[in-house]
Amino acid sequence: MSILNETHTLSNGVTIPKLGLGTWFIDDDKAADAVKAAIEVGYRNIDTAQAYGNERGVGEGVRMSGIHRGELFVSTKLRAEIKDYDKAIAAIDESLAKLDIGYIDLMLIHAPQPWNDFRGGDYAEGNQEAWRALEDAHKLGKVRSIGVSNFLQSDVENILKHGSIAPQVNQLLVHAGNTPSELLSFCESKGILVEAYSPIAHGEILDNPDVKAMADRYGVSVPQLCIRYTLQLGAVSLPKTVNPEHMRSNAEVDFEISEADMTALKNLHDQDYGEHSAFPVYSGK
Repeated sequence: MSILNETHTLSNGVTIPKLGLGTWFIDDDKAADAVKAAIEVGYRNIDTAQAYGNERGVGEGVRMSGIHRGELFVSTKLRAEIKDYDKAIAAIDESLAKLDIGYIDLMLIHAPQPWNDFRGGDYAEGNQEAWRALEDAHKLGKVRSIGVSNFLQSDVENILKHGSIAPQVNQLLVHAGNTPSELLSFCESKGILVEAYSPIAHGEILDNPDVKAMADRYGVSVPQLCIRYTLQLGAVSLPKTVNPEHMRSNAEVDFEISEADMTALKNLHDQDYGEHSAFPVYSGK
C-alpha cells in the first residue's frame, strides 16, 4: 500500500494523509502547477500558510486538479503576528476567499510569537484570542480541524487550559538531526498529531556523510530516508518540492528503518541550515 493512501485519524475523527506537499517558498505564480502536479502523482494533503503568500495559487491548483474536493486535505496557517480575535476572524475569512475551495481542512496558529520576537515575549493571552477565533470558525464549519505550529509544551498547555477545543495538530520542525523527543511524547500523550515540516532539513542534511551511508545501506536516497524517519516517528511528513519526479520519489518510502538506525537518527544533532539559518523557525533564541 502506497504511503499516499495511508492516513492518520485526528482526535476529532477527521482523517489526514500521512504524506503531504509543503509549499513554503513556492511563489504564488508557481503554486498552482506544483499543487496540480502533486495531486496527479497521488498526493491528497497540501499545506500552505498566509505567510507563504501563495494561498491563491494553492487554491487554483486544487480547483485545476479535477479531484473531488472531499478527497483532498488542505491546510493553512494564521499569520504568527495575529494575536487578536477580530483580526484572526478577518484573516480566516481572507484565507477562505483566497483559497476559494469552500472550506479549510486544517488551520493552525503559525507560531506562538510573532516572527520578529520568535521564542521571545509572552503572548499567552494573544494566543488564547487567536485560538478562540479558530474555535469559532470550526464551529461554523469554515474549518474542519484546528491546531498550532511551532508551539512548545508550555504554549500548548496554555491552549489546553483556556480553550474549549484541544489542538488536533502541532506542526513542528522535525528531521533527523533535530528530534524534539520530549515535545513529541507530550503531544502524543494529549492526542495531538505532530506534522513534521522541513523533514529533509531544508536540503542541508543531504551532505551529511553518516546519513548518506545509512541511506545507501537501505538502497534509498537521503530524502527518502529522512521522510521515512519522520513517518516512523508517527508524524505526518511534509516535504516541499516543485519537481514532479521528486514528488514521486518522496512517496517511495515503503521500507522500514531498523530500531537501531531510528535511535541513531534520533541522537543525531545536525542543525546547520546553511543560508537558511537566519529564518526565525531555524535560528531560535
